[in-house]
Amino acid sequence: MSVISLCLALVLAQPADDFVKPGASVEKLWGEGSFTEGGAWTGEALLFSDIGNRIMKFDPQTGKVTVWRDPSGRSNGMIFDAKGRLIVAEGANTGGARRVSATDRDGTSKTVADSFESKRFNSPNDVAVDAHGHIYVSDPRYVGDEPRELDHESVFRIDADGSVHRLETTAKKPNGLVVSPDGKTLYIADNGPARKALLAVDLDEKGNVSHARVLQDFGKGRGIDGMTVTTDGKIVATSGHGADAGVVIFSPDGKVLGLIKTPEVPANVEFGGPDRSTLYIMAGTGLYRVETTMKGYALWPR
Repeated sequence: MSVISLCLALVLAQPADDFVKPGASVEKLWGEGSFTEGGAWTGEALLFSDIGNRIMKFDPQTGKVTVWRDPSGRSNGMIFDAKGRLIVAEGANTGGARRVSATDRDGTSKTVADSFESKRFNSPNDVAVDAHGHIYVSDPRYVGDEPRELDHESVFRIDADGSVHRLETTAKKPNGLVVSPDGKTLYIADNGPARKALLAVDLDEKGNVSHARVLQDFGKGRGIDGMTVTTDGKIVATSGHGADAGVVIFSPDGKVLGLIKTPEVPANVEFGGPDRSTLYIMAGTGLYRVETTMKGYALWPR
């Protein structure tokens, strides 16, 4: 889709009424972070990153936000895999671990991978998982003065044996990642000066990719940061700035379906609640939520 048609599509997108429960609105839950990012629903609470180097926990029963892990290795995107492990992209800058970690359900944490071909990752930004045990990680470098060892910013696949494989996605500066519910598509937010676009690649059961394609070109706009998917395959993504800041809902083939505007510039989203219809939004220094008519997809908890 051209940039002009994308802008027009956003203007003509269905209002939030189509995706938000009647009478619901975006509610601010907390606003004491430095920069909030990737969330993961535990089944009872929301874990989310405060990139000031903490992982926070929001308990919907009490309405309280507490520190879950400090320091966090500069955690950014996170997700639970099918085994119930918390997979975290830990970034660069002061305190950054520049690794992908896995925390077991007993609290034990370990490094899954921190390098490719013996060269340290740039700054793991987001992670996605599939039902076959593969972990996908985007590795751009936005901040941090640490010397770079890799001369590219790529998407990698980490296999169960710990081996790391570079994927040919055409992304110049990959950011948000998410796997479709059927496990056959990996969506990638390409978000840098060279290109701002929503990409898709086909996945096979071994995690190999093919048929890289652009679903949306954001031109000089902000593009997409974090994203998630619904059980019926919709892509729910953070984008925009200022008056246009919000959560954009796309069809599986990239058609703009709607927009939920947010008070601050959003960075990431995660579905939670008893039926995973509550959309949590990490935006600016805050945490928000809105009750939706959508249902989020996740491998765990099911």
